[in-house]
Amino acid sequence: MGSLDFVAPLFVPGNRPERFAKAAASGADAIIIDLEDAVPTDAKELARASLRVDFTTLPVLVRINGFGTAWHADDLVAVSKLPFAAIIFPKMEIAKFSVRSETALVEPAKSHPVVALIETARGVSEARPIAELTSVARIAFGSIDYCADVGCSHTRDALLAARSELVLASRLAGKLPPIDGVTTTLDERQVIVDDSRYARDIGFGGKLCIHPRQVDGILTGFRPDESEIAWSRRVLSSGDGAVSVDGAMVDEPVRRRARSILARSDTRQPAD
Repeated sequence: MGSLDFVAPLFVPGNRPERFAKAAASGADAIIIDLEDAVPTDAKELARASLRVDFTTLPVLVRINGFGTAWHADDLVAVSKLPFAAIIFPKMEIAKFSVRSETALVEPAKSHPVVALIETARGVSEARPIAELTSVARIAFGSIDYCADVGCSHTRDALLAARSELVLASRLAGKLPPIDGVTTTLDERQVIVDDSRYARDIGFGGKLCIHPRQVDGILTGFRPDESEIAWSRRVLSSGDGAVSVDGAMVDEPVRRRARSILARSDTRQPAD
């Protein structure tokens, strides 16, 4: 149900079905029904029973509880019955993504791609083989859990190596660019825009969104600005071969980047 080439997927707690349609009306370009962290232990069964996809035409994903938890097996059974765009597998590591888990997600309907949420040091170290898995369509970064696992701060410098590895793993496997982790602030729009633009500039294709107020900032951060669009148009109108534009050399690799910027400007429109 829907493409996985989204930019601002918004989490909504699975035990709050009255919020599903509101989330879909937020301007987000995908919805993630969360059965994991956003749902308290005593509401896990309610969340599972509330699963649905008929509230929107947007891609609807579901984040299940991880392998080894008391809810994992029942989550696999529940999600197999609905046409979700993808299943988000948390704390992804090769050993945890057992043959049984992969089979339950992919067979027999073969309609559930996996978004691998990498949240641990081992997960980052295994990012390349994870990205190569046939059932994995995209990688996402659980940056806050990763920081807790390795004991680092949630800063750009501390996370650059892990982020770069996820970008490289995705590219080597021919998968969509990965989805960056969350920005925790809800009200500082410019912080959200800046974090999103930073993620875009190092190769990410989207960012996890934890509140409707973050949606517009994320979409804005990933959308090329007017100066980038103007530069791209100058580059593409400069002719063939190696030429100078704005005092810098332009050749075919630069033109490919310009085409990519213009393509993103056509598809990443502001939220209403």
